[in-house]
Amino acid sequence: MIRSLEFLGGMAEAGGWRPEPTLPEVAFAGRSNVGKSSLLNRLVRRKSLARVSTTPGRTREINFFRVNDRFVIADLPGYGYARVAKARRASWRPLIEGYLRGSAGLRGVVLLVDARHAPSPDDHSMMAYLAEIGAPTLVALTKMDKLPPRERGARAAALAEALGVGEDQVVSTSAQDGSGRDELAEAVVALLDAPPWREAL
Repeated sequence: MIRSLEFLGGMAEAGGWRPEPTLPEVAFAGRSNVGKSSLLNRLVRRKSLARVSTTPGRTREINFFRVNDRFVIADLPGYGYARVAKARRASWRPLIEGYLRGSAGLRGVVLLVDARHAPSPDDHSMMAYLAEIGAPTLVALTKMDKLPPRERGARAAALAEALGVGEDQVVSTSAQDGSGRDELAEAVVALLDAPPWREAL
C-alpha cells in the first residue's frame, strides 16, 4: 500500500548532492529502453513517478523518491543507449558505480532486463559489477506480455541461467498489464527488510 510518495531530488555527479541516507534504499537499474520508468510507475501505482519518454536515455541523474516515509527508491540512469552522446554515457559510469559502492543505505538492486532479448553486454557488465561489490540483486524481466504465455516460463528460466542467477531471484513483469507487480513489490520489501549487506566504503 503506497500511502505517501515524495521526490527528494537528483544526484547529478559522483560525490554530488544526495539525500541523507537515513532510510533503507533500493536501486533500480537497466538499459535505457528496458521500460524502467513504466515499471516503476506501475510498482508504486502512480502515473508519473518516473518520467516515461519516447526517447530512451533521458534520465541523466540518480533520482530519489521517498515512499511511505519508510524507504527510498533510487532510479539510476539507463545505460547502453547508442544515441546518447558518448561523453554523457561515460560520465554516468562513475555516478552509478560510485552510488552503488558507497551508499550506506543501499539494501539491494533491482536489475531490469527485457524478456524478449538476450542480456546485453552492458547487462552482463552490470551483473558482474554487482557481484564484485556483493550487492543483493533481483532481476525483473520486463515486457513479458509481449511473449506468448506458453513461452514465458521457459524464457524466464533461460534468462536466469544466462545471467548466472537462481530462478528465485527473477520476477517476470509487465508494466502494460500489471502482471508480476505484487511479486516484485514483495521481493523489494524483502530486500529492504534485510540487514545491511556491507559497510559503506
